[in-house]
Amino acid sequence: MKAQRIIIPLFSAFIGGVIAFALFSYTFKVNPESIQPQGVEKAFYTNQLQADSNATDFTVAAERSVDAVVHVKTATTRNEVYSSGNPLFDYFFGLRGNINPEPVLGSGSGVILTRDGFIVTNNHVIENADEIKVILNDKRAFDAKLVGRDPNTDVALLKINANDLPFIPFGNSDEIKIGQWVLAIGNPFNLTSTVTAGIVSAKARNIQIIQDGYGIESFIQTDAAVNPGNSGGALVNLKGELIGINTAIASRTGSYSGYSFAIPSSIAKKIVSDIIEFGEVQRAILGVQTKELNSETAKDYGITDIKGVLIAKVIEGSAAEQIGLKKGDVILDVNGFQVNSPNQLQEQISKYRPNQQVDLIINRSNSRKHFTATLRNMKGGLDIVKTDETLSILGASFKEISNEQKDNLRIGYGVQITELKDGKLKQEGVKQSFIITKINRTPIKTIDDIKRIIGISSGGVLIEGIYPNGLAGYYAIGID
Repeated sequence: MKAQRIIIPLFSAFIGGVIAFALFSYTFKVNPESIQPQGVEKAFYTNQLQADSNATDFTVAAERSVDAVVHVKTATTRNEVYSSGNPLFDYFFGLRGNINPEPVLGSGSGVILTRDGFIVTNNHVIENADEIKVILNDKRAFDAKLVGRDPNTDVALLKINANDLPFIPFGNSDEIKIGQWVLAIGNPFNLTSTVTAGIVSAKARNIQIIQDGYGIESFIQTDAAVNPGNSGGALVNLKGELIGINTAIASRTGSYSGYSFAIPSSIAKKIVSDIIEFGEVQRAILGVQTKELNSETAKDYGITDIKGVLIAKVIEGSAAEQIGLKKGDVILDVNGFQVNSPNQLQEQISKYRPNQQVDLIINRSNSRKHFTATLRNMKGGLDIVKTDETLSILGASFKEISNEQKDNLRIGYGVQITELKDGKLKQEGVKQSFIITKINRTPIKTIDDIKRIIGISSGGVLIEGIYPNGLAGYYAIGID
C-alpha cells in the first residue's frame, strides 16, 4: 500500500514531464542559426568565415596571369677580347680573342604588359645576349628586340611583333601589406607556366645584388617558391595584378631556400614608361647620402623619436642643398609615404623624373618641418635626357656590328661608328668605322648601352675598341 502511494505520484510526474517537453518542442522549434551571434556580431562572424574560405583560393589570379607570363631564352657568344700585355703589339696586330666560341644558352621569364607585345623582364636575364627568343604559354615563339634596359634597377624591356596578346595590368605595390597572399609565376628549371603561392614576408629589402653606386634595391620579400628560371616572371596579388617582378632568391645552394625577392611594380612601371617615352630612364636625384636611424645614431644626434632616414651628407648643388636640408636632418615622409629606411627613400624618389617636385616632412632638432624639393637629373640639371641629345654629344651615328664582323675580328660584341660629325669623338681623333667595345670598362653591345653610360657619366669616359683592320684604340674624352 505504501509502495503504491510512492510509485503512482512518481509515474504521474514522469508522464507530466514528457507531455510538457513535447508541448514546448512543438511550440518553440529550434532554429540552428539562433545559436550563432546575432546582429552585427553575426554579420562579422559570417563574413569572417567567407573571407577565410576564399583566402587560399588562387584560381582566379592564376587564370588571369599564367598566359601573360612568357619563357625568355637567350644565346650569348662569349668571345671576350684581351690584351697581349704589349700595347705596341696590340696597336699593330689588334686585340686577341677566342676562335669559334660556343654560344652560352640562358633562360628566364618575362611578363607581357601590352596587347601589342611589350614585355618586361630582368636585365640580368638578357644581359650580354646576342639572341633573345620569347615563347608564349600557347607555345608560339618570337624573336624579341631589346627596347631598353636599366642595370640600376635590373629591369629590361623587350618587344615582339604580335597583337591581341594576354597581358597583366600593373597593380600598386605601395598598397601591399606584410602577410598578404601573392603568386609567383614563371619558368623555373625550364618548367613552363609554373605557379607557386606565398605571403609577403617583408618590404623594402636591400640584399646588395646591384653593385652600381646608383643601384636601387627595395625588394618585396616573399616565401613563394622561386628558382632559377623564375627571374623576370610575375608576382601578382589575388586580383591578378602585377605587383612585382621576381628577381632573386636567398640561397646557399643556388635553389630556393625559403625567401625570394621581387622588384616592386612602382619601380618597374616607371622604368618601362621612361624607356617607351624617352628611350632611356629618367633618374631623379634628391642629392643626399643617408644612413639607417637606430638607437645609437639617434643618441648621437639627439633625436628622441627613432623614425625616418638620417641624412649623413648633403651633396653640393643638389636639390636637397637648394631647399636647405642639413646633415642630421631626418626624412620622415615623401609625398605622403612614410620612409623608415634608405631603401624606402630610394623607392619613393625613384618614382619621379627630373624637374618634378616632392613634398618632404623633416625632423629637425625634434621638430617637424615641411620642404618642397625640385628633383634633379644625374648630372645635376633639371632637364629630361633624350636619346638624340645623348648621342649628339659624341657627334656620331652608330650601328650594331654583324656576326660576320665579330668572327673576322674575334670579338664578341661592339657598336660601329657609321658617320662622324663634329663632336667629342672627332675632337679626340676617333676615326669613322671605329668599333666601340667598352666604355668605362662596361661592354657595349647595343646603341642603348652607349646612351646609358654617357647619360649617367660626368667629367670624362674611357672608350675602348678596335678598327676594322684589327688595330686597337683607346680614347679618353670629356663629356661636360
